[in-house]
Amino acid sequence: MGIAVAGMDSLSDRASMMREALQKSQTITDNVVSILGSFDSRLSALETAMRPTQIRTHAIRKAHENIDKSLKSAEVILAQFDLSRQAEAKILKGPHEDLEGYLGAIDQLRSNIRFFSSNKNFKNSEGVINHSNTLLAKAISKLEDEFKQRLNSYSKPIEPDRLFDGLPNSLRPSSGSPGNQGEPGGRGPSHNHSEHQNVDLETAVYTPPTLIPPRIMPLLHDLAKQMVRAGHNQQLLKIYKETRSLVLEESLRKLGVEKLGKDDVQKMQWEVLEAKIGNWIHFMRIAVKLLFAGERKVCDEMFEGFDSLSDQCFAEVTASSVSVLLSFGEAIARSKRSPEKLFVLLDMYEIMRELHSEIETIFKGKACNEIRESALGLTKRLAQTAQETFGDFEEAVEKDATKTAVLDGTVHPLTSYVINYVKFLFDYQSTLTQLFQEFETGDGTVSQLASVTMRIMQALQTNLDGKSKQYRDPALTHLFLMNNIHYMVRSVRRSEAKDLLGDDWVQRHRRIVQQHANQYKRNAWQKILQCLSIQGLTSSGGGSSVGDGGNSSGVSRALIKDRFKIFNMQFEELHQRQSQWTVPDTELRESLRLAVAEVLLPAYRSFLKRFGPLVENGKNPQKYVKYTAEDLERMLGEFFEGKNINEPKR
Repeated sequence: MGIAVAGMDSLSDRASMMREALQKSQTITDNVVSILGSFDSRLSALETAMRPTQIRTHAIRKAHENIDKSLKSAEVILAQFDLSRQAEAKILKGPHEDLEGYLGAIDQLRSNIRFFSSNKNFKNSEGVINHSNTLLAKAISKLEDEFKQRLNSYSKPIEPDRLFDGLPNSLRPSSGSPGNQGEPGGRGPSHNHSEHQNVDLETAVYTPPTLIPPRIMPLLHDLAKQMVRAGHNQQLLKIYKETRSLVLEESLRKLGVEKLGKDDVQKMQWEVLEAKIGNWIHFMRIAVKLLFAGERKVCDEMFEGFDSLSDQCFAEVTASSVSVLLSFGEAIARSKRSPEKLFVLLDMYEIMRELHSEIETIFKGKACNEIRESALGLTKRLAQTAQETFGDFEEAVEKDATKTAVLDGTVHPLTSYVINYVKFLFDYQSTLTQLFQEFETGDGTVSQLASVTMRIMQALQTNLDGKSKQYRDPALTHLFLMNNIHYMVRSVRRSEAKDLLGDDWVQRHRRIVQQHANQYKRNAWQKILQCLSIQGLTSSGGGSSVGDGGNSSGVSRALIKDRFKIFNMQFEELHQRQSQWTVPDTELRESLRLAVAEVLLPAYRSFLKRFGPLVENGKNPQKYVKYTAEDLERMLGEFFEGKNINEPKR
């Protein structure tokens, strides 16, 4: 119990102490609140007192900030004025002494114009802008003069030797000058075309010349860029065209290019025209692959970033030169067709096809459309004319009415001409294939070429049959046909035509040759062989005869003498005439002599052995038996040698 009371007293004491502590804390709190309240009142009064000062300080600060901004703006404007003065001084001095500085001054002028255009609140902005624009116009005008002067200074015609240096070795003058593209000769087509050479040329490397020094190109580019930015595209185009087009034309003139039209072409002798066509083919390669390619590079570098302007300048500069070149091709394509022109037409067609991809690449863009179309148009026209000329040839061969007399029965000029013509065609197989693809329909192009070749050969045979009828001697008719068809067969066998015409054609025509050889022997020797026959030698009364029981029993000596006389006369006549005839092929000539000897000599030996004694035992035997078999064989060796061919036709 006592412990409980004591505990309660202790709690009471603690509670009493806590009340006292709380009362003291409240008193302190009240005092602090009172003090803070006093501070608040004082601070409020102080703030009220300081507010006017704060307002004045803020205004002063703002004023200082505005002043700083104005000063800075003034400094920028003054700096622009200073830059304007510097730019103006350089522009007034001109571009000659310091072109790069002059170009920089123009850029600065433009920068100033942009600056004052965006600061229109500056009261003098309008005047500054007007002044700068006037100065800029003068600067660009001087720039045009500078561009023209520099372009003129560095634009010189290219000498032919420099152009030749860019050609593949096979096309340089040392291995084939421009004027040595074909060697005229005889009636046959003059040509040294080779498709193998064309393949080599397709992979050949061409090196376009440097038309303007590389060191000057960046400056010219900068000048052009400034003119474009000033909107002076037309002035730039005019200057570039007037300068560069004349240079191109002069370069071509130095090379040998002439401006020739249809009338000029029609008046020329074929040999002269053929040489000019060979030159034109060479000039086209040089112009497109070297000269125009070099000019394209100049345009692309000078007008980099302005593609349409580059294309337009290139088109304007090259138009005249291209026209001169293409007009000659057009004149040839539109001139009167003739067989000898086929191969030069094919050559011209080939070069246009060869250059097609380069023309499409170099003459790119809308501005060059007309040039590309003109080149393509010429290619098609050459193809059409070549195809028509090719078609004319077959008809011309069949209807050839030349009066050239081949008195000795040798190969007719028409035959050699046509065969050479056909052989040359095979140098153009790929080109003719292209022509057939464009203009023909039917089976494969190879069969078309074979068909055309066979028709030409048949046309030639038809014509030769007609020409053979001019001979009065049937033996010479067959000798003539034998010679000519043999020439055809031999030529085909030794050329690519054999693969095209086939072995059947060759074998068929070899049989025809043999048939004419047999017909020749029959017509030329049948009559004389009858003299060596025993038919008609029986005694008919009158004259002496031998009746010793030998082989010549009952044969009239007078008839034998007569036979020997007739034989001698006929053989001498044959020898005189046929030694003037010609079989130009050695093998055929020997074969024909042997065939005659195989028939004549055994018959003569037999006749001489059987009836020779009748004459030899009589008076003047040498008058009748004039020749031994060996004499005849020797004289046969003189046949077909073409001796005295200028004697009148028999």
